[in-house]
Amino acid sequence: MANEIAIVGAALSDIGRVDTKTAYELHYQAASRAIADAGLTKHDIDGMASCGLGLLAPTEVAEYMGLRPNWSDGTSVGGSSWEFMLGHASAAIRAGHAETVLIVYGSTARADLKARRRSANLSFGARGPVQFDVPFGHTLISKYAMATRRHMYEFGTTIEQLAEIAVSTRYNASLNPEAYYQELITVDDVLSSRMMADPLTKLHCCIRSDGGGAIVVTSADRARDCAKQPVWVLGTGEAVSHTTMSEWEDFTESPAVRSGKQAFDEAGVRPEDIDVCQIYDAFTAMVLFSLEALGFCKKGEGGPFVTEGRTRVGGELPINTDGGGLSHCHPGMRGMFLLVEAVRQLRGEAHGRQVENAQLCCVNGTGGWFSSASTAILGV
Repeated sequence: MANEIAIVGAALSDIGRVDTKTAYELHYQAASRAIADAGLTKHDIDGMASCGLGLLAPTEVAEYMGLRPNWSDGTSVGGSSWEFMLGHASAAIRAGHAETVLIVYGSTARADLKARRRSANLSFGARGPVQFDVPFGHTLISKYAMATRRHMYEFGTTIEQLAEIAVSTRYNASLNPEAYYQELITVDDVLSSRMMADPLTKLHCCIRSDGGGAIVVTSADRARDCAKQPVWVLGTGEAVSHTTMSEWEDFTESPAVRSGKQAFDEAGVRPEDIDVCQIYDAFTAMVLFSLEALGFCKKGEGGPFVTEGRTRVGGELPINTDGGGLSHCHPGMRGMFLLVEAVRQLRGEAHGRQVENAQLCCVNGTGGWFSSASTAILGV
């Protein structure tokens, strides 16, 4: 796929604490900024992907923004949806179904919770496969806690090693004025914060914020006329696993094992070639599982791998350079923010937190409770 498909625009809406705008407005903000970043207008957009808003998503969002796309995608597989959409958009452009695709997201999750609006409810309902977990109180965080404990049991991973992920991610956030939390924390701070679901304390868990983001994807020919340096989509992959915990064969394995192999094989690169990673981090263990699945370290060796500042800006493998979902922004689903930060790093636009000479970025989104995964290899 090398140099066939490019991301030519990327932007965020207002993020963090946004009490005065609707989710539709955040979609519009992010989309209009990303289109302008590409040096295009809405009339150049003939494809659109979005999910999670409105009865007829993404049709309602397209209508709100005055778009009439010829191609659309509403894939909804949790926080990895945006990486899935990037792969689908790339395929559509190569097949000639669209030339320039807008992928967009916006959410007022924090504001909804504050106002006690119904949309703030995190319940996944009691129909379908989930009904067999609901009676036991299996919330999303408890599912991650179970997987975390299993990894600790099987491989000797320590809670201090997991806490280091939160500490290093906050260090990266301290370099980003956009981050929701910027004050440095220690391993002791993580361990002593309020218990949420054993063994995960509050600082092992993502924040709840408002915000949105968008990227613009197009063909190589169209990219030549755009305003910014193209970021090439070198490889993508996707995989799904389970929704019912009893159907998860290995509590320590992410479907990124499969999506990562697809993406790396298509890109023709290896984990050791990667300069920077953007990995979904709703919980600290999610980063550790993903690193193992993607091949950055062997299975069971994620604990030692994330220590000694390796994942900080300036470290051996900077991860979640904007501060991640643990400290920067997490309005319900984070996959879009991974892509925006990846583009900023590869363009050299991540001021104050820029990874020196970043040429290749691995982006990995996770949905549900390791229910889905999608990986993208981006480069310049």
